[in-house]
Amino acid sequence: MFRIRTRNRATVRTARAAAAAGLALAALTGIAPASADALSGGSAPEGRGDRSARPATVSGSARIWYAFSPEDEIRFTVDARAKPYSRPLPGTNSPNGLPTDAVGTVRYSHRDAASGTVYSAEAEVDCLSTGGPVATLTAVISSGAGGSKERIGLSVYQGSGRDGARLGFSWGVVNLDLDADQKPYQPVVGTCMAPAPFAPVLRGGFTVHHVELEAPRTPGT
Repeated sequence: MFRIRTRNRATVRTARAAAAAGLALAALTGIAPASADALSGGSAPEGRGDRSARPATVSGSARIWYAFSPEDEIRFTVDARAKPYSRPLPGTNSPNGLPTDAVGTVRYSHRDAASGTVYSAEAEVDCLSTGGPVATLTAVISSGAGGSKERIGLSVYQGSGRDGARLGFSWGVVNLDLDADQKPYQPVVGTCMAPAPFAPVLRGGFTVHHVELEAPRTPGT
């Protein structure tokens, strides 16, 4: 796995993070429906509208094959659970948080075949979105390799039979952009943002339990 780094990366990241946060809040306050009732109107897929006794989840552990380091041993362990509206956003039209709020842990390790060096990290899940056998999630690094408090994005495809499981990770295909001076840097990963699950699973696997997004309820319901 490789990263693009520049001397002013921290400055650029801080600026981008502030801009991203501002855009997200603007979207929430300027585009959100006028009332919660608008979110729950109309027909819905089966299972939507009732709060599921079991939340959306992604769990499992696997070794993946990474095209840019085919001899390296790369493993991911994911234990993520949706916890809608648990991360408050004061001053927005979503004061109680978002339907994709989540908790859990992501652990990953990368053993470099040439040197034998092992890089590992643990991250705390903050967002989860599912759709059938596919999920995207993000987590903030709490310890190990990578920048502390840096958000990473993962995608998981459960797979079945010959159509095997797959996983994608935000830094694996280079989360890359150019700043105003045309210098490369890594943009901030937004919540639930991740690339397609590009890496096939060699051993192990993941289970995705899908639940439709939960609309907020009006007081007293």
